[in-house]
Amino acid sequence: MLILSDDHAAQAISAYGSRINSTPRIDEIASRGARLDNCFATNALCSPSRASILTGTYSHINGVTTLETPIDASQPTFVSQLRAAGYRTGIVGKWHMGDGPGHDPEGFDYWDVILEQGEYWNPQFLSPDGLRPVEGYATDVMTDLALEWVDQLDEDQPWCLLLFHKAPHRPWEPHPRHMELYRDPIDIPATFEDDYASRTASTRRAAMRIADNLTTTDLKEDVPEGLSYQRQTEWKYQRFMSDYLRCVAAVDESVGRVTDWLAANGQFEDTVLMYSSDQGFFLGEHGWFDKRFMYEESLRMPFVISYPRAIAAGTVHPGIVTNVDLARTLLEAAGVEPHPRMQGTSFWGALTGDATAPVADGVYYRYWENGDVFHNAPAHYGYRTQRYKLIYYYNDGLGLPGTGVFSYPPEWELYDLASDRSELRNVYDDPAYRAVREALKIKLWLAQAAVDDEPHVSQPMPPGVSEHRDASQVVVPEPCSAARL
Repeated sequence: MLILSDDHAAQAISAYGSRINSTPRIDEIASRGARLDNCFATNALCSPSRASILTGTYSHINGVTTLETPIDASQPTFVSQLRAAGYRTGIVGKWHMGDGPGHDPEGFDYWDVILEQGEYWNPQFLSPDGLRPVEGYATDVMTDLALEWVDQLDEDQPWCLLLFHKAPHRPWEPHPRHMELYRDPIDIPATFEDDYASRTASTRRAAMRIADNLTTTDLKEDVPEGLSYQRQTEWKYQRFMSDYLRCVAAVDESVGRVTDWLAANGQFEDTVLMYSSDQGFFLGEHGWFDKRFMYEESLRMPFVISYPRAIAAGTVHPGIVTNVDLARTLLEAAGVEPHPRMQGTSFWGALTGDATAPVADGVYYRYWENGDVFHNAPAHYGYRTQRYKLIYYYNDGLGLPGTGVFSYPPEWELYDLASDRSELRNVYDDPAYRAVREALKIKLWLAQAAVDDEPHVSQPMPPGVSEHRDASQVVVPEPCSAARL
């Protein structure tokens, strides 16, 4: 069973060391199973990430590159493979990959989903029987529907259920039972006042600043009069975060209800239970909210999983995995063959103690929208290893329909995560990192080709590509300290 939330940052989960909230029921899955510390989205946006999770393919293969590109629901998914192998399959909650013929969920025995972002209160659900409102709070209603479905299944028949929550997506509407939570000031991130001094103009153009881009709809009330600009910004942060964390509290309760149901029905030991989010989210880091960028807070997906039959309690997996890998992983866990089209690599062996399990060299990332009307985030792609992150903002020609097509010069960023975990210092032009960046360009080119994607026309082939078969063969040197003299 996969429980997937929307925009739940790893830094707001106590199993990942959160200092701002507690998530005991999500933590329970990690303590009774495994926590993945380097699980990444390959396109940090709701619809594309969900499509990659289901199909085991990158955005340019499954066709869901942006929020405006609906899925061809006839594509093979890990769910359709399980169903063909005799599993009962269901999905409840957020779909957000289009609706209507060809875009409604396929491969499910049962589906009951909200359209697009849906509502927090009295949400409209679409099923094969049509559209209907369901009274109540979305997080609770989705959990009710999910447990009602599994409760009526034949206990001897295997099943797969996806419980896809809306929360904690914007505009962050908590349930009244949680309104007393988080009334004390919430810690402000150390990078909250990042001045973007070393970043490219591409990132500085983004309209994701808490100070300037949160609306009255988000905040639920007007900013108090008489506050300085800095105090206004801090006030907005506290309003946004208190509601965000209250929405998370409801999701954590939902996870607990699922775990308790499995335990009460004697199925916990035999169920692969997972909790994740479709991508990360900025919670004031660098002064931002939202996601989209290849920076850590956006890129990183929380992922915890339990299966007592095969995964030792308290396992921590530090290896790099992606949302594209999930389909093959779940199919291997079930003993079902993946569809040949699926691109990911199973990490099931790594979770179950197989020392011969493959180790990923890095993750290839691509964000396709270019300056959408709400956030103005630039199109870019890049490659992240355990230590380094190289990002190429190619920018041009990808404006959404109706917004106009525009172009800015390409720009690069490079971060050394060993010495700069917060990604405050872009070292792309630092002479000490010249050899590092050139090696990473080769890795990026090869990784892109390996998943059948193509570079932007503005990026020339880096020298040395023909000397290597794949990205793992490229050795990245240490920075040259002498170059700093």
